[in-house]
Order: sequence, then C-alpha cells, then structure tokens
Amino acid sequence: MFARVRLRTLALTAAAAALAAPLVTAPAQAAHPTPRTGFETSGGARWTGEAEERDFLTAVDHGAPGPGDRVSVRRIGTTGQGRPLRLVRVGARHAPATVLLVCSQHGDEPAGRDACLSAVRDLAYARDGETRRFLDRTRVLVVPTANPDGRAAGTRGNADGVDVNRDHIALRTAEGRALAEVLRDERPDIVYDLHEYGATPPYYDKDLFDLWPRNPNTDAGIHREAQLLSGRYVRPSAHRHGFTSGTYGIWTDPVTGEPVRQTAGDGQERILRNASGVKNAVGLLIESRVDPLTEGEQNDPAANKRRRVASQRAALDGLLDYAGERRVRIEATTAAARLSGLLDRGPVYFGGADNDPPDQDETLRNPPCGYRLSAGQYADVHDELALHGVVSRPEPAGGATVPLRQSQRELVSLLLDARAPYHLTEGEPRTRC
Repeated sequence: MFARVRLRTLALTAAAAALAAPLVTAPAQAAHPTPRTGFETSGGARWTGEAEERDFLTAVDHGAPGPGDRVSVRRIGTTGQGRPLRLVRVGARHAPATVLLVCSQHGDEPAGRDACLSAVRDLAYARDGETRRFLDRTRVLVVPTANPDGRAAGTRGNADGVDVNRDHIALRTAEGRALAEVLRDERPDIVYDLHEYGATPPYYDKDLFDLWPRNPNTDAGIHREAQLLSGRYVRPSAHRHGFTSGTYGIWTDPVTGEPVRQTAGDGQERILRNASGVKNAVGLLIESRVDPLTEGEQNDPAANKRRRVASQRAALDGLLDYAGERRVRIEATTAAARLSGLLDRGPVYFGGADNDPPDQDETLRNPPCGYRLSAGQYADVHDELALHGVVSRPEPAGGATVPLRQSQRELVSLLLDARAPYHLTEGEPRTRC
C-alpha cells in the first residue's frame, strides 16, 4: 500500500488547528521564510487577495527547497479585465501522471481557492521522502483562480456575467479557453474542480458534496475510477477529519437517507466535470458548504471560513492518496480511454446521465464517420476545435472534414452534430471519410 501523502496547513488559530486536516510538515529551517496566504495571515478573517496570490506564488516558486524546477508558475491567459490566469506546477516537469486542480471557477466560491494555494505551498515545501517520491511520479497542476474577475467582484460569473463552468464546449470566455488549452496540452489524468454550495436543511446540508462525470459518453473505465475516487478516497478522508459528505445535487430523506429529489448534477457536457470525463480524464467536482454550521460560526465569520477551507483540504488529502496509490491503474485507464476513440465504434449520446439513461431520440446508434464543414463554418469554429484538441482535415477547395476516429471521438459529435444541445455548428454527417 502506498504510504499516504499528508499535508499540514500552517496554524491559523487553535480552533483552526483543531478543524484542519493534519495535512506535509513545513521544514524546521528553510532557506526562505515559509510563505503564508492572506487568508492565513488574517486568521481566516478575509480571503487571499489578487496581489497576495501573486506574491505568495512568487515566494513559493523562489523559496521551495529541492530541485530548482520543482515549482513553476506561468500565465495561461488574461481575463476581460486584464487579470492574469495562472497555472502552477508542483512536481517533476515530465512526471508520468498529472493531476489538475481547478479552483474558484465561480468567483463567489472562494474556499477551494485558498485550499489550493496552501496545498501548493505545502507540497512545494515538503521534505519527507514519501511526498518527494510522489512528486517525482506525479505533476500537480493548479489553476488557483480560474475566474479572477469574478473573484475580485464576488460574483459567480466572469466580467461579462458568463458562468465559466457552462463554457467548456462553446469556449466563448477567456477563462474557458485557457482551461481548454491546459486540458489539451497537459492531458491530465485527473481533473478536480473545487466549488461551494448553499445548504437546504435538513435534506441537503453536508459539509462536502462531490460528483463524478455523469455524461453517458464518459468511458466506462474513467467513470469507475471517478466513482472510486469519490467513494473510497475523498469521502472517507473527509469523514476521518470530522466532516460529513454526500452526492452533489441529491436531496436525501433525513431519517432514511434515501434520495428524494435531484436538483443539480446532470450530464451536461459543457460543465467541467463532464467535459473532463468526455475528454478521458478522471473528473470530480467537490463542493463545500458555505452556510454557518453553528452559532459560533454565525457570530464569527472567520470560523466559518476556516471550516470551509479545512473541509476542502481534508478532501484534497483523499485525492492525493488516490493519485499516489492508484497511479499505475489511473494511467492505464486514461490511456485505454484515449485509444478507444481510434476504434471508432459505439453509440454517441446527446442527453441523459449515468442515473438517467438516454432516450432513444437522444442516442446516435450508428454515428457517421465524420462531419464536413463548409469554408465558412470551418473559419468560425476552427479555433475552438483546435483548443479542444480535435483533429480536422482541411480540404483544398475550402472547408474541412472532422473524423470521428480520434481519441476524443464522442466529443466530435457533441461539437458538430445538429442534435447535440450545445453544438458549435451543424456539420454535414459523412458516411465515407
């Protein structure tokens, strides 16, 4: 059994230490002072600011012990209001496995962002052999603030009011395009998406909810691994640290625990959790509870914030355990899923979910071999196809054919078939390619 990778947050207060998961111990002596986030230095009274994030990541990059290339920070895009979108790497540049953390897609859900920032520091500053071996074999990529304009304004959407987490097919936002490029170029094996939610007691009020890709086009092996990540690692880790958990979007009877209603969490391919599954990565959504749990939290907003961040850190602990213990299996599963698209067989689904089987009219039993795009259509969607990593064959007379025989086979129909609810354009189905 792989020894567990543990992270330890810097103490905020005695109460925070009691709440926080015993997450890599900071070195007793370091060449540089151990950086702290604005959230930590304020004892949880406020979230980390934009300038503080920049300075914190710079300090981590320059001060982390070990190999000089163990940490890197780079800009992957710029928002509509000119703020940088950053990607942090912790671990060997060419490690065989890759984990991607996407934090604060919704600007008014900040706890996951501060959990991600402190996790970056604790991994980067780890000196124990087990964590170092983990980082030799696994790159941890982090987008600390996936919606900087929304975070600055405290809004769900970006500067244009667009929900970034509904833009992973159309790619109309700078934020969505930057994330698509990371998915294409870095090919993460795991995509972990951190959010927050508002509770509805007594039916929907766990400390944490999570959910795997429900889209029925997700490879069966990827789907199994995502459910295992949830059920065997993330939720047990939360429970070990005193937090409750459940399935996102499912209301349950408080007496029997049986599902009574589904309010969210369907199979829409435009949501990152589902887009990740369709793109052959083990995806998981995590949601921490915003609402105060106790009278103490009602009277002390900082205590509420500390609990939210601590619950996210406890769940991250489970993710790292999963990535370490099942690395070889995960790599084999994602590789097999990518290769299966080259076989070009099986149906494509335009609706439904793993708990809501697609109707007959939502199922393309015999997909075409590809879609032809006119010159105008190809000019309109060429950039989006390229960002998705979809291969197209330009034609001498103009236009292009986009074959299904490629690693993201099902995605092609979701982008180009008229029956797909979020298609980019209506391609002409081809029976001969």
